[in-house]
Amino acid sequence: MNTRKSKVLFKQANAVIPGGVNSPVRAFKSVGGDPIFISRAKGAYLYDEDDNEYIDLINSWGPMILGHANEEVEKAIFEAVKSSTSFGAPSKREVEIAELIIDMVPSVDKIRMVNSGTEATMSAIRLARGYTGKNKFIKFEGCYHGHGDSFLVAAGSGAATLGVSDSIGVTKGTSRDTLLAPYNDLNALDRVISENEDEISAIIVEPVVGNMGCVLPSDEFLNGLRSRCDAHQILLIFDEVMTGFRLSGGGAQELFGVKPDLTTFGKIIGGGLPVGAYGGSREIMSQIAPEGPVYQAGTLSGNPVAMAAGMTILRKLHEHPEIYEQVEQRTRQITEGITKILSHQGLKYSINQIGSMYSLFFTDQKVTNFQTAKSANTQLFGAYFRGMLSRGIYLAPSQFESLFISSAIQSNEVEAILKATEEVLLEIHEK
Repeated sequence: MNTRKSKVLFKQANAVIPGGVNSPVRAFKSVGGDPIFISRAKGAYLYDEDDNEYIDLINSWGPMILGHANEEVEKAIFEAVKSSTSFGAPSKREVEIAELIIDMVPSVDKIRMVNSGTEATMSAIRLARGYTGKNKFIKFEGCYHGHGDSFLVAAGSGAATLGVSDSIGVTKGTSRDTLLAPYNDLNALDRVISENEDEISAIIVEPVVGNMGCVLPSDEFLNGLRSRCDAHQILLIFDEVMTGFRLSGGGAQELFGVKPDLTTFGKIIGGGLPVGAYGGSREIMSQIAPEGPVYQAGTLSGNPVAMAAGMTILRKLHEHPEIYEQVEQRTRQITEGITKILSHQGLKYSINQIGSMYSLFFTDQKVTNFQTAKSANTQLFGAYFRGMLSRGIYLAPSQFESLFISSAIQSNEVEAILKATEEVLLEIHEK
């Protein structure tokens, strides 16, 4: 596979962009080789600058659930652009998308638009502190909630891949108010709560983790969080930047039947454009300025083009819930096929899958938290990644990232993915 133009671009990029990329995981540091520079995408496929074709299993880290360059979304964007790319003032679309999200997610009475998932989580934590009058919050090891200072403690995603648990530049005072517990461990959580009684404003969690690979909650975990928050006057925040509108119309909270106090959104609600949001009960959200004393603002928040794209994709999912069943079926075909292949190879592996999200870990441990995720053989994953890429399958360039399947994936793509997987794993096994 010729990737000459990508190599030239990466060299150019390194001269003007830190690490040559605008988000660390894109640099391929943990999988080896140089990143591929994408020029266009359509449906289930990416095309790089050298015109190589790849079946896309990242889908922009989640938002492209309908596939790339969806015609309805494109049309909505083109129509919106005709009226300007930004107003810096209220618009009708902001109201319409807010009403639709509230209709789809029962825990949300009011919602505030921002420009990224990081903004959403930062704002939700500030709101929780303002509402409760308490400063500390609990996050779970390996859960990634964006690059806000308070969250860069035992973070997942690219920080895990790069071996960075704490970023320099984050003050000790900021880190001091971030409390940690292992994901799926209610006993450890109880100890953290008891050691910080009456000081904890919130517990924030990815209800299904996407940033240490795809990791599912145990049967009792999310309900256990809800009951403990109720008992100790702590707000429960679901970070559904990835899972919101991907696992179901009402997100992971609908799927598991657990109602958080606040929810953060991103990815799908912008249809691939930069956007985020946070929402919750009327009582809590009424604390946000200008209605209340908790300040948060953004020049481009509620951008009309992003609202048009998000509104189109949400309406499609709301009106056609069978999309979720279809994309889950394709995902299961992939994971069941990989399982069958691996069962004949003798390699250690574990696969987690829910809805249209999945991860393959090269470990014989069941992956339920950050510690078990870190037992995976990342060198083996790197070999798997490179082998798949050379066969036209674009995986996340990190063991610690979930894959996301789109509705554009059909039986032909599933066959190609499994054929490539069989060839690559046979090569790895023979070595």
